[in-house]
Amino acid sequence: MPQRPVVVMKFGGTSVATVDGRNAIARRVTAALELGRAPVVVVSAMGRKGAPYATDTLLGLVEGLPGDDRERDLLASTGELISAVLIAHELRSTGIDAHAHTGAEAGIGTDGEYGCATVTDIYPEPMLAAIERGEVPVVAGFQGMAPDGTLTTLGRGGSDTTACALGVALSAETVEIYTDVDGIMSADPRTCDAADVLDVIRADELFQMARHGSRVVHTPAAELALGSGLAVRVRNTFSEHPGTLVADIGSYQPKALATAVSSVSGIARVRVALCAAEGTTEHMLAQARVYRAMADAGISLDMFTPTTDTLVFTVADNDLTPACGVLAGLSLTCEVLTGLAKVTLVGAGMHGVPGVMARLAEYLSAAAVNVLQTADSHTTISVLVPGEQAEAAVNAMHSGFGLSVRA
Repeated sequence: MPQRPVVVMKFGGTSVATVDGRNAIARRVTAALELGRAPVVVVSAMGRKGAPYATDTLLGLVEGLPGDDRERDLLASTGELISAVLIAHELRSTGIDAHAHTGAEAGIGTDGEYGCATVTDIYPEPMLAAIERGEVPVVAGFQGMAPDGTLTTLGRGGSDTTACALGVALSAETVEIYTDVDGIMSADPRTCDAADVLDVIRADELFQMARHGSRVVHTPAAELALGSGLAVRVRNTFSEHPGTLVADIGSYQPKALATAVSSVSGIARVRVALCAAEGTTEHMLAQARVYRAMADAGISLDMFTPTTDTLVFTVADNDLTPACGVLAGLSLTCEVLTGLAKVTLVGAGMHGVPGVMARLAEYLSAAAVNVLQTADSHTTISVLVPGEQAEAAVNAMHSGFGLSVRA
């Protein structure tokens, strides 16, 4: 391993897109070098939809035209490649020996699933050799190499995963994820004016936030942080705010019951008639057939609840038509309710504490929110609500549990 501590620095598209942003990146990298660290830079595509090199803009060039997933991944990956070359040039202009690398050149191996590949292997030798030569690698995020040698992309937000995967492989001292906000917020500030920047969050809480709708960090990246004990900090490229530290489960115990509220819209509830008595073998087999058929079709189910003679679950709106097709193939009928949202209270501090659900129900009732269904785990409580009531639910939960007042 390198003699200097490695810091992986990931910069998002809004940081790369402007001259001011690129200058800020150069200052951040220079500061890391002056502190005796070995920076490895990971970059996203420039800007958001509508910007010339944003991923959505690039994919829009071939929308509706014949092609295949391999070619779409090739096209989608070019935004990050442009960013990597641009930032390498920017850094060299300040005297830093920086060089751009593709995901494959950085040693990132994937399972070969086009459009949403999983990182399966990291071969650290290329990056370690670059660091030993005194170089600053600038890696194109969001991409890796499949077993057959083809390029695959890691799904939206995949540059976070690139950074965390490299951080694990290089035994990095820290991974710093730079964005255009001051850190991880206690709720989405677009729907909750009282949302605050969290000073610290546990890795399992971050993972649950990502799973339940927060877009600050890519879900597989949060999973890597959770599974590896990797030190991660989310910061603002343009501010000296210290940001949010993602703490290992064993090193931090939250003082408050709850930490954050996440929400995701575009949810549909499906109620399936099973025509078998609850508790019987036939009832269990009917459930199993539904679960297996949905899994085989690549459809993710959530908030599933078996009742006396039905099975209730939720799916994303874009999975609703295929899910109904799967049920029809099993000769099962269903009722569908669309236009819903899932709002989730996240907090490691509420595990095993009685009365949390009662308080949640009281806050939502006072806000006239109609709760259609609930689900919970050790660190989350989720409620299914009409989409138009999601904002009210977020604010009621955020206010009720005092999330705008951090200890």
